[in-house]
Amino acid sequence: MKRRFLLLSGVAMTLAPSVSRAQPIEWQTVVGRDLRFRLEMPAPVTETKAAEKEKGHAGERVAWASKGDGEMFDFDYVDYEPGWFTKYDSKTMARELGRGEAEKAFPRATFKYVRDEPVTLQGWDGYALDIADAQGALVMMRTYIVKDRLYRALVTAKDSDESRAAAQRFIDSLRLAETRPG
Repeated sequence: MKRRFLLLSGVAMTLAPSVSRAQPIEWQTVVGRDLRFRLEMPAPVTETKAAEKEKGHAGERVAWASKGDGEMFDFDYVDYEPGWFTKYDSKTMARELGRGEAEKAFPRATFKYVRDEPVTLQGWDGYALDIADAQGALVMMRTYIVKDRLYRALVTAKDSDESRAAAQRFIDSLRLAETRPG
């Protein structure tokens, strides 16, 4: 959560309006080494691993980031101990993990919560949180719990159709290798 809080703090500072992207975005497909997911991000994409350990983590956090023109595309996952999420209601956990430090980093008195609701991806529980500032810049966050793995995506978008379309493409591009059994 420390990394996510620092990231959210940095996002608040990047929401200032700036000049629109002059060139079309070149997209890159990111596929997990274990083939459990894929998504699209603007190139170039940088992969990092963090050995941070929080309660319940069974491994390191693996993240991909793409930054440019004042926009940020961030995706990460972390595996939890076997059975970690089965001890809790996954809808509640997705909400708590999806909102995390956002309420502190983005107080409602300053930011408008555009979307703040449970979602699903291929049957798996998740949470969507979209926050806009007074100038219309947007932060979109998605959190999904898939078995014992937590996936998180965060993207910033300026107040332009092109920027918002790129953010939506990134958010909508996540595909999982398995669908939750009904």
